Amino acid sequence: MRNFQLIIISIFFSGSLIFSQEIIPSIKSKYIIEIKKLAEEPKIKAAFKKIDKLEKNTQENLIFLTEIPAPPFNEDKRAEAFAKLLKNAGADRVFIDKVGNVIAELKGSDEKTVLIEGHLDTVFPIGTDVKVKMRGDTLFAPGVGDDTRGLALIITLLQAISDAKIRTNATIYFAGTVGEEGLGDLRGVKYLFNSEDINIDSYIAVDGGGLNRVVTSAVGSYRYRVTFKGPGGHSWGAFGLVNPHHALGRAIEYFTNIADQYSRTKGPKVSYNVGRIGGGTSVNSIPFESWMEVDMRSSNPKRLQKMDNLFQDAMQRALSDQNDLGRTSDKMIVDIKMVGNRPAGKVDQNDPLVQRTMASISYLGGMPKLGSGSTNSNIPFSRNIPAVTIGRGGSGKHGHSLNEWWLNEDGNLAIKNALLILVSQAGGLKD
Repeated sequence: MRNFQLIIISIFFSGSLIFSQEIIPSIKSKYIIEIKKLAEEPKIKAAFKKIDKLEKNTQENLIFLTEIPAPPFNEDKRAEAFAKLLKNAGADRVFIDKVGNVIAELKGSDEKTVLIEGHLDTVFPIGTDVKVKMRGDTLFAPGVGDDTRGLALIITLLQAISDAKIRTNATIYFAGTVGEEGLGDLRGVKYLFNSEDINIDSYIAVDGGGLNRVVTSAVGSYRYRVTFKGPGGHSWGAFGLVNPHHALGRAIEYFTNIADQYSRTKGPKVSYNVGRIGGGTSVNSIPFESWMEVDMRSSNPKRLQKMDNLFQDAMQRALSDQNDLGRTSDKMIVDIKMVGNRPAGKVDQNDPLVQRTMASISYLGGMPKLGSGSTNSNIPFSRNIPAVTIGRGGSGKHGHSLNEWWLNEDGNLAIKNALLILVSQAGGLKD
């Protein structure tokens, strides 16, 4: 295994994960010893062998689940299939909660709990071709990596734990969550922490990246749907009416000009994006409404709020300007609706969960890289609950696109990593 050491990380970008140039703190010796001792336990060795033996099954589950469409708010069919797979893998009980999260339980001996999850949903709408196509050893399909591979990892992890007869002091929950992507706005994990269905003391998300990836800080985001509304009319007969499309165009110009300037100022990264626009009925009609969806992000709450203030001012300025251009008494209004609020937050790099995660990755020959991202861990981070997001393993590219692919390059190491982190965080093997 690779020696434990300080690791210098260069600037690196991977999907929504952002690594900044930094020196990762050294791993404390107590966690190095803990992970090494755990990995040498006969039951853990048996689970490792089972993970290797299940490689074919893991890929079959990945293909099976990928081909079940699961856009946000339409995860039901995939949830049902995932629940059956978890039940067959050896859970004590499996249930689907009120919002659609799938929860499997392995009961422990004390009151502590640890939850590990992958998210059920993908970004792709119903009607997208999600049939998996193989080219050599590579799987091609929308959502095959993000985050269906995470779900396949969870199933194999539970199967290996069950077959090796591993029991821990803490109760473990294995979950598939809804609403991680887009306008899902983390609704699944928000429900987990706001309901009384289960209690969660530690949280592990599996979402994106290879073995080395660890998210320890959350990129917060505000998302809005902005709709300019007017009376609408004929492009010739009603010429002179206020035009929502014209207002929207000016709103985008005003916002992007000032947002671009602000995003270049010194300080933590802050981003902005107009992701969708729409409205209108025909080329020869003045639209009665024009809408857009806007996303703003930063790991720094003050930077994010400043960008939001610039956005709000730009919308009102565009509304005022376009109403002034109208040649009738009719006026437009603008409806600015927040459709997403992902809080920022972080976990201390010396937290036992982070230390165990780094120790496990290093034990397996990896080089842990701590970074920030927008994942389900945003919610526990914001509540000061120990959490990490770890990689699903293997290699892949083009997430959130139709040509997404995933290749099983040592993907078994990510499952073994999840096993070591999970069991150690759950208090070790039950006597």
